[in-house]
Amino acid sequence: MAASQADVKDRIASIQNIRKITRAMEMVAAARLRRAEQRIEALRPYASAIRRMTRQAAEAAGAEVSSMPVLQEHETVSKVAILLVTGDRGLAGAFNSQIIRAGIRASAEHEGEGRDVVFSASGRRGVSTLTFRGREIAGSYVGFTDRPAYANAREIAEDLVTAFVDGEVDEVEIIYNGYISPLTQEVRRETLLPLKRATILDEDDGDEDHVGATSDSDAQDGQHALVEYEPDADEILGRLVPEYVEISVYRALLESTASEHGARMTAMRNASENAGDIIQDLTLEMNRARQAEITQEIMEVVAGAEALG
Repeated sequence: MAASQADVKDRIASIQNIRKITRAMEMVAAARLRRAEQRIEALRPYASAIRRMTRQAAEAAGAEVSSMPVLQEHETVSKVAILLVTGDRGLAGAFNSQIIRAGIRASAEHEGEGRDVVFSASGRRGVSTLTFRGREIAGSYVGFTDRPAYANAREIAEDLVTAFVDGEVDEVEIIYNGYISPLTQEVRRETLLPLKRATILDEDDGDEDHVGATSDSDAQDGQHALVEYEPDADEILGRLVPEYVEISVYRALLESTASEHGARMTAMRNASENAGDIIQDLTLEMNRARQAEITQEIMEVVAGAEALG
């Protein structure tokens, strides 16, 4: 049975209200995305400096590096911790679901090689989904994904480092949405612990500032001048490495936040456009219904006139 004109009008009004909401959510997401991009830009110089200082301290510490528990690789990898970085809210397209799928695939990969897997999750979506799937959750961190603070990253990093140093896990991975553009996010899977020496000593892309003067002998050897550390380099390195892990987690949180806002902005824009298409279709349907009603009324008038004639 064809819908009446009044029914179609009600549907149009309902969809128009939904479109107003999706447009408002799109604008809010766009504003938050810009702030998230600014926070990522502001973090880069600090993260670069921490990486450079950690590398220099590791070079100065030399053999002492291998004695630090957080830098030591366990002899066997029997248990892996996976941190999933999701959002507290939905309505962001595949933003949350693709992280969950990547986490499940990573878990199946480790379990296929005989390793146990324990999950940690940032964001209510990740926590609720893992709980629903019956997965063990070692740590859940919620309520801050719209605007993560450094204290949130520190809390997560401390739990992960403690579990690694205490031998509860042998490896820590983090899976999050890396921000590329408002329209593009990519799932990134990175090993957080143990920190490979190659990662700590990784050369920056030409942004390293040479510290101190270079003597003639150092210039001949192609080495930097020695830096005196107070206290010892290994003690400073012991303070820098946890900071390095915190920065890595914080960067992932910021990238995920920007990706979430970008995904939500795109999803709400698509929803608004789809609502507009539906409104157009319903308007045509309403016009057909109005035309059918007018035609029916004309036919009734003509039939009545003929009956009176």
